[in-house]
Amino acid sequence: MNLFIGNLSYDVSEDDVRDLFEQYGNVVSVTIIRDRETQRARFGFVQMEREDSAREAMRELDGSSFYNRSLRVNEARPKNREQSSRSSYNRNGVGNTSRSSNYNNGRRRGYNNNYD
Repeated sequence: MNLFIGNLSYDVSEDDVRDLFEQYGNVVSVTIIRDRETQRARFGFVQMEREDSAREAMRELDGSSFYNRSLRVNEARPKNREQSSRSSYNRNGVGNTSRSSNYNNGRRRGYNNNYD
C-alpha cells in the first residue's frame, strides 16, 4: 500500500522516514519530493508491503509530531492527469497559460516558419 506523507520537515531524510514507518511493518520504498531550487523536503511517499501495516501506520502517525512538524499521513491516490499542470485547462477550455513559452504552435517565435 502506498502512503502520502505531508508536512515533512525541510531537513528530513529518506532514512529518517523509513525508520519511522518500519516500526509498523516492512517498508518497500521511501521517496521524498524536494523543492527544485532549495532541495528542501516538501512531501513524500512510503510504500509498505502489507496493507494492514500501512493502515496501522496511517492511524498512528497522522497528526503525530516528527521533527517538530505535525505529519499528515493518508493513502496515496493515483495522479489524475486532468489535475496535472501540463494538461490543465481554464474555464474557457484554453490550455494552461501559467507557463511562459518560447514556442508558438510547436515552432520557435522569431523564426521564419514558411517552408515553401
